[in-house]
Amino acid sequence: MNGHATSDAPDVGVPDWTPGVHRAGNVFDEMIARLGPEVDALVAQYEDSRSALLPIAHLYQEHEGYVSPNGIAAIAHRLGLTPAVVESTVSFYTLFYRKPVGKYMLQVCRNLSCMLNGAEEIMAYFRERLGVGHLETTADGLFSYEEVECLAACDRAPCMQINLEFFYGLTKANVDDMLAAMRGGTFGVKPLVQTKPPGRSWHVVQEAGKKSAGGVGVVDPNNAGGLGDRSGIIMLDRLLADPSFAQRTHERAVHEPNLQPGEEHGH
Repeated sequence: MNGHATSDAPDVGVPDWTPGVHRAGNVFDEMIARLGPEVDALVAQYEDSRSALLPIAHLYQEHEGYVSPNGIAAIAHRLGLTPAVVESTVSFYTLFYRKPVGKYMLQVCRNLSCMLNGAEEIMAYFRERLGVGHLETTADGLFSYEEVECLAACDRAPCMQINLEFFYGLTKANVDDMLAAMRGGTFGVKPLVQTKPPGRSWHVVQEAGKKSAGGVGVVDPNNAGGLGDRSGIIMLDRLLADPSFAQRTHERAVHEPNLQPGEEHGH
């Protein structure tokens, strides 16, 4: 049960049982309640409520500045999904931030057309003027800087996005003008919301040395053979022994008579 819901109110808060979530208290619960009608309207647009995951994540980021662990848990709770499903989706898209970022997200294209038209010099100039590198945020929390893949504006290279708005034909002069306008509060693009001060980087480092539940007790969880079968041949033989296997795959499965279970491939 959600300890923050009453019999007269909808169950809108982050469930207390959600593992790994550090509650933000009533402020976050109030935001969930406030966004409830918009979330409901988004869900109503789809036959399958899960299809509303991305629009709702955008909505939370718009109001929180990033998609926090609390936001992920709230989305999962509303859509009847696990937090892991929501996090795996949010982490796939570079348009979502899982840590607080600057008020202006500066994303310079580093793909071929832009590089041929001077993007390398522009990127170096940004790093010099801001005093930060790729995936870093300035100390005052105003700018986050990223060098990104193709922004699909090759005819107007070099280009960039600022809070997802396009800017073309970049030069050192117009970079100076844009940075001055953002610092002066006169820039034409609305700054991002900041509900929490950003750190030096918003890059999420994956924890090393841990295994998922399915990999516990397995010598090499990346090998299909499983425990005691480093070659994977035992698992392959099990598949081939299944009469229905050929009907379930378009891949050609060929027996290799020279290999025996337990032997390494190529040895």
